[in-house]
Amino acid sequence: MDLQILVRGTDPPGRTFASYGDVHVGVQVDRDPFGMVPADTAAPQWPLTVRVVAGDFRGPAVQGRRGERFVYLTWGELRGGTFTMFRRAKLMLLDVPDPDRPSVTARVDLTDERGMPRCARLRAPALAWP
Repeated sequence: MDLQILVRGTDPPGRTFASYGDVHVGVQVDRDPFGMVPADTAAPQWPLTVRVVAGDFRGPAVQGRRGERFVYLTWGELRGGTFTMFRRAKLMLLDVPDPDRPSVTARVDLTDERGMPRCARLRAPALAWP
């Protein structure tokens, strides 16, 4: 069964971070960024299709081992058309409340408590599956 996941970002941190300029964020597909948008985009969205097979998640945007699958939001600097990643955030797929539904939305607060691009494993309230 295919599960449609819409990742919706809120509260973007802005285009500069530490020594980085022209910061962008997107979803990591295989090893590459997908759907990159400037980190000051008001309401970024990334639609993903994830296959659910016998309780396991699969697809180009799915990372990790069986039982520990996740999707990365990847942060990086865009210079001369080259994206250089400097941090990532994990959206754990085991946290999806009902993977048997045809679609679900992940609402992600993109800015942490210090005003920086959010990273590491995301949990509520930074990540909500309404």
